[in-house]
Amino acid sequence: MHGLSRRRLLQGSAAVAAFSLLPRHEVAGQQTGKGPRIGFLAVGSREGRAFMIEGFRQGLREHGYVEGQNIVIEYRFSEDRNDRLPTLAAELVAMKVRLILASGTPASFAAKDATSTIPIVMGGIAADPVATGLIASLARPGGNITGMTMMSPQLAGKRLELLTRVVPRLARVAVFWNPPNPAYGPILKGLEAAAPSLRLTLHRLEVRVPADFEGAFEAAVRQRAGALIAPGDPLVANRPRMVADIALKHRLPTIMDNKEFVEVGGLLSLGLDLVASYRRPATHVDKILKGANPAELPMEQPSKFDLAVNLKTARVLGLTIPPSVLVQATHVIE
Repeated sequence: MHGLSRRRLLQGSAAVAAFSLLPRHEVAGQQTGKGPRIGFLAVGSREGRAFMIEGFRQGLREHGYVEGQNIVIEYRFSEDRNDRLPTLAAELVAMKVRLILASGTPASFAAKDATSTIPIVMGGIAADPVATGLIASLARPGGNITGMTMMSPQLAGKRLELLTRVVPRLARVAVFWNPPNPAYGPILKGLEAAAPSLRLTLHRLEVRVPADFEGAFEAAVRQRAGALIAPGDPLVANRPRMVADIALKHRLPTIMDNKEFVEVGGLLSLGLDLVASYRRPATHVDKILKGANPAELPMEQPSKFDLAVNLKTARVLGLTIPPSVLVQATHVIE
């Protein structure tokens, strides 16, 4: 009798151990016929985020996940109405997705407000995730959020310096500013810290919706700005062609963060490789799907930067790109 009880006890213990080793989505009943279901919550539109989505899917493939085959992605886009993000985040939570990939700073905050239990992986956040309270620290996020930070304060000064090397006698630089986006705090702080040593004066131009772009460029011209910086807010990052066309219309040398701007006619870009920045969080996704705790997964930090130059646009603007700039460029559009 004692032996029988002992065998039953061991069998029961083995069953409990086997249950505890099951992936969390199987325990929670969230497994689908095509693998785990995850959410993708994004600012803007699918079209505007297309190259970032492809970077993420590329990263997933590198870890053996193929969308529609062994993983399901539920997409939700704000379509330029960020007030919809809380509702969209709540939809994903109600679906009991395994995790949420948050694309864009407002999406990260909406996801955080929607759940404290479902893991959140940030595809790339421009705001300071520690200062804004999203995580406890870069090394140990501490909650249900981890991912990729796009913080690169040193680039603010480098963008201004780049403009001074390309635009002769540059004295005034206009800067787009979208007040609701917390990413702008550190961006403007970095630019304002670097401007005096380069003998530059900065002028903030408020832009909250795409319809504000035209008026902002007109204001920059009235203020006799010699160049303009459009930081990597989803508001502008999702519309590189619109910004490039308006900049060319007003003949104002403009720099953005991502090389896609230069590929569609913009003059300069200096910033992260956004495709790579969305490929890398797939590593976090893979680890979480295999049971890792996001609280213990360090935030990824940028390591690769792109400098892109459009020589055709430079000629139209009557500018000569110095060889010292061209030799550092990772992308040159002839």
